[in-house]
Amino acid sequence: MTKQSAKTTHFGYREVAEDQKAGMVHGVFTNVASKYDVMNDVMSGGVHRIWKDAMMDWLAPQSGQRLLDVAGGTGDISFRFLKRAPLANAVVLDLTESMLVEGRKRAEADAMAGHLNWVVGDAMALPFEDNSFDVYTISFGIRNVTRIGDALSEAYRVLRPGGRLMVLEFSQLPNAAMQKAYDLYSFNVIPRMGKLIANDRDSYQYLVESIRKFPNQDRFAAMISDAGFDQVKYRNLTMGVAALHSGWKI
Repeated sequence: MTKQSAKTTHFGYREVAEDQKAGMVHGVFTNVASKYDVMNDVMSGGVHRIWKDAMMDWLAPQSGQRLLDVAGGTGDISFRFLKRAPLANAVVLDLTESMLVEGRKRAEADAMAGHLNWVVGDAMALPFEDNSFDVYTISFGIRNVTRIGDALSEAYRVLRPGGRLMVLEFSQLPNAAMQKAYDLYSFNVIPRMGKLIANDRDSYQYLVESIRKFPNQDRFAAMISDAGFDQVKYRNLTMGVAALHSGWKI
C-alpha cells in the first residue's frame, strides 16, 4: 500500500494513519494509568460512579453469567458486576497492561480473584472463541478504538445467542447552548487538571478531543444495529453528557 493510499483515522483532532492509532492510545493510557481512577473522580465530580451504577441497574447482572469487560482498565465495571452477581465470572480485557496492573492492586481484585481474570487484548481482535460470553461491556473505551465497527462485530461474535452488549460512553448534549458550556469546561479545565494531577496535559487534551469526535447517540445506535444487534436502545445520562447503549444478540 502506498503512502498516499494508506487509511487514516482521527486521534483526537489529529489525522493519523490507522496503523498508528492503537500505539498512540496505548501511550496515553500508559502515561495516565497510575492516576486514572483519581482523575475520573476529579473530572466528573464523582458522577462517573453514578453512571456506572446506572449501567448495572439496566444490565441487572445474574449469577452464572460470564462477562467480558473490554477496555476494562482498572476493573470498575467488573467489580460492580461481581458485587451484584457474586457467582458470576468476569474477564477484564485492556490493550494497556499498566491499566490492568493498577486494577490488580485494588482491594476488590483480591476479594474477587476466584471469579476474575485479567487479559491484555485488542477490542478489534478478541482472543476468545465465538459464543463465549453472556454479557459484553465497554465503558469509556469504544471512542478510543481505531475501527469502532470492527469492535462491535467482535462483540457480536463472542456473545452467545441471547447475550447482551452494553456501552457507556461520553456523548452529545441535545441543547447547543448546554453543549457549548460543557465544551468550555472540557477544553479549558480538564487538560489543566491532567497537568496538575497526572503531570500530563497532552493525554487529557486527547481524551477531551476524542469525546467530540465520537458519533452522537443516534448514529452510534445505528452502528450497533449494523453490527447485527437487535432491540438497540439508549438512555441519556446527565442530560446527554454520557449515554448508555444496549443491544441484544438474538
